[in-house]
Amino acid sequence: MNLCRTSGVEETRRFAGAIAELARAGDLVLLVGDLGTGKTAFAQGFAKALGVDEQVTSPTFTLVRTYRGRLTLNHLDVYRLDRLQEADDLGLAELVDDGGVTLIEWGDAVRPALQPDYLEVRLAHATLEEDDDLRHLQLTVVGPSWAPRAEALSAALEAWSC
Repeated sequence: MNLCRTSGVEETRRFAGAIAELARAGDLVLLVGDLGTGKTAFAQGFAKALGVDEQVTSPTFTLVRTYRGRLTLNHLDVYRLDRLQEADDLGLAELVDDGGVTLIEWGDAVRPALQPDYLEVRLAHATLEEDDDLRHLQLTVVGPSWAPRAEALSAALEAWSC
């Protein structure tokens, strides 16, 4: 859908904040990308835009952290899950249905356990010829929740060359 790029951690956070401004209760956002591409920085910017005052860190070892802001934010990191069944054991479906926003780092690993209704944000390192801080971001709307906001999403992210 949208192809964007950011040039550093703070810009990735601002980018995520622009998306969070459009977030609604029940939304699901999947973050996909290799190690070090900015998934946690994205989560931090998203949380800040939701009014979360706590420090946001990757829940790699706890798997799930919940934060309170204008919407509840369920932040998951499923990197350490060995089997898809473990996603069910986490109560993933219940978290998505709790009325908050659920953001999942390494979301592609649990995609088969989810309803096809989410915003996927794929983050990638720049090529060798580009700046090391540059990140490419590709947004894909899947299902009915984000589809009506696709135009607003494009407008909100225009500053990042969408």
